[in-house]
Amino acid sequence: MKKCQSIIIMSFLMAVATACSSGSNDDSAASKEVTGSGSTKGKTVVTMSLQAANPYYQTLEKKFEEKYPDIDLQIQFTNDYEKYQKTTNAALLSGKGPDIFEISSLPIGDYLDKKLLLNMSDLMQQDQTVNKSDLQTNVLDALKLNGGLYTIPSGFSLRAFVGDGDILEKMKVDDKNWTWKQFAETSKKMGQSGTERRYALANDPPEILLQEMMVDHYAQFVDPTAKKATFDSPLFIEAMQQIKKMYNDKVMTSEPADVGKQMFYSTVLRSPVDFIDGLHQFFANPKLLQKPEQTGGTRIVTSTQLAIQAKSPVKEGAWKVIAFLLSEEGQSLQEREGFSLLKSVNEKKLNSIQDQVKSGTYKLKDGKVPKVSDEEFNKFKQLLSTADNYPMVDGSVIAMIGDEARAFFGEQKSALEVAKLIQSKATTFLNE
Repeated sequence: MKKCQSIIIMSFLMAVATACSSGSNDDSAASKEVTGSGSTKGKTVVTMSLQAANPYYQTLEKKFEEKYPDIDLQIQFTNDYEKYQKTTNAALLSGKGPDIFEISSLPIGDYLDKKLLLNMSDLMQQDQTVNKSDLQTNVLDALKLNGGLYTIPSGFSLRAFVGDGDILEKMKVDDKNWTWKQFAETSKKMGQSGTERRYALANDPPEILLQEMMVDHYAQFVDPTAKKATFDSPLFIEAMQQIKKMYNDKVMTSEPADVGKQMFYSTVLRSPVDFIDGLHQFFANPKLLQKPEQTGGTRIVTSTQLAIQAKSPVKEGAWKVIAFLLSEEGQSLQEREGFSLLKSVNEKKLNSIQDQVKSGTYKLKDGKVPKVSDEEFNKFKQLLSTADNYPMVDGSVIAMIGDEARAFFGEQKSALEVAKLIQSKATTFLNE
């Protein structure tokens, strides 16, 4: 069963496999001399394999070894997505491989079936160094598989849908229950109500919106366990036709739109600062909304997800690395990306921004002072604590959908032809 977060470098889909590490880029062996299994010069060796280098893990390694001088954390990386997949997968299946490894782009389900992953739930409960009451448990619970916690990220982001609050005040919008059809009808009315035409969404071609929809509804079209897909279903065909109609009716456009010409946009909030800078990107009065037909809460996008190999001879040392990553020191490192997995770290940053906004010292990139009420800051904090939507999707399937759908939106193939082609390719991929 192939499961991973969507890895698509486009404006609607955030690349989530931002793997990181430090040290040499030689992935065949650690850069430090190993004198024996699990030890080097009297120290316990814990190996970590990551897809690419990142300053956060370089700093984490240094700080961790200062706290645990008896452990030698050796980090390896490849900077090659396909090579990392092949070499790490082969090593794990052969009973070897690293003690800790980035699993974001690997078949998590297959590893669970083969019992190759360590369930970290019990270790977390027993570890007194981890402040369980301070953890963003909504995020960690969303990552659980089969009731266990097998992966832990270094941080997380949120996929947000934002609307122009000024124009929304004039229209009755029930964003908790609206469909894409209702969204199109409402947007058409809103877009024609002013002196100038406004688009619901701009800047992105229709296949990007289709990919975004499929990430949100992946489970409706793909059953990884049964290795089956249903992209040739009427539901998928209707989704493509609905999107094409919205573009044909000029409700949306793939052309760039000037500020003030766009009514909604989808964005990724990566830090507390984005609650201000990100939301005010297009609107003076931005409103967080729920996307049409969105099920569950706000979608979580994770940073590097780490797992511990079940057969690791140094499980205790490997867990200490993960526990340190979850500590206040590990989560407060400047190089770490995304929201923190600790509520206190997120709240401290939000409170600081709130104080600056109140005093008028916080300024946007254009030099303007944003207007953000205390109520909105409370909503931001609530959003962080309630986000629990983590769709398990395969980025390769999502990329496949976008690649093939262009032929339909470009009027080169019918919706049925494209749906059948995607169905055939997805089925082949799922059964490889």
